[in-house]
Amino acid sequence: MQIITNQFQKEVKKHGSDKFPFLVSYEKLSKYESGSFMWHWHPEIEITYVKKGQMLYKVNHSSYYLKEGDVLFENANVLHMGSMENMQDCEYISITFSPKLIYGFFESSIYSKYVEPIIQDFSLSAIDIEGSEEWHQEFSALVQDIIGINEKKTSFYEFDVVIKLQALWKLLLENYSPKESGTSRSKVEYERIKTIVTYIEQNYMRKITLKDISIHLHLCESECSRLFKRYMNISLFSFLQEYRIERSLEYLSRQESISVIAEKVGFSDSNYYSKVFSKIKGCSPQKYRKGYYEKAIELK
Repeated sequence: MQIITNQFQKEVKKHGSDKFPFLVSYEKLSKYESGSFMWHWHPEIEITYVKKGQMLYKVNHSSYYLKEGDVLFENANVLHMGSMENMQDCEYISITFSPKLIYGFFESSIYSKYVEPIIQDFSLSAIDIEGSEEWHQEFSALVQDIIGINEKKTSFYEFDVVIKLQALWKLLLENYSPKESGTSRSKVEYERIKTIVTYIEQNYMRKITLKDISIHLHLCESECSRLFKRYMNISLFSFLQEYRIERSLEYLSRQESISVIAEKVGFSDSNYYSKVFSKIKGCSPQKYRKGYYEKAIELK
């Protein structure tokens, strides 16, 4: 299983309904063949509550090591992915909702004063609610209240959800100072980053050069490199390598040779693939495969 996206890496899955765009889903990393869900984005806000285990969660240029009890607030339209740490599974609950549930209608006072400054703040990709500040406990309690309301679905369920979401949003605003709304330049740059990531995800199995990406983006090679490094805090080449290694994990769960897997994910040399794999994952592909099957037996 893997998250389904369109050609722009936007998640296809509908988060709730048009009448009530809100969804609580119970997830487990081991549900995904590779033990990770790949880069994607969606216009909704997402809040992740770790119920059991741990995971590495990447949002744009930042990495978060989430453990049991942690909550991660993810802003609208951010690129994000999650993966296992040390082959340890993670159970988590995702709350995904449209900001419309907070502000009611476009250009309302609530939208312009309290919601737009957050969702248009390109410096705010995520906030790790891990208990280090006093307000974190209250935020976590509200998240768990929302999960409980969703499970019971008693009378006035939708009202109760919206009330809790607005309380959660107010708490966030009281403890975070949003910067000025994103400039047109930052919006253009973010769209370019999404275009680069989409190109890599659609072509990782082939040979990709910086020139290929620059032509696709209609931007010079040096600016492509600088833009990606500045925004994602990783070089384009390193991102491509990491992405290819992540995509190879699903093949390692099958009975395919290392050389075949390496070729499928864009490595022309299996020895080089193994070397890069060991550098990123801390063990050889063979050892990872052995650990995967041992873990699968334990989970049964």
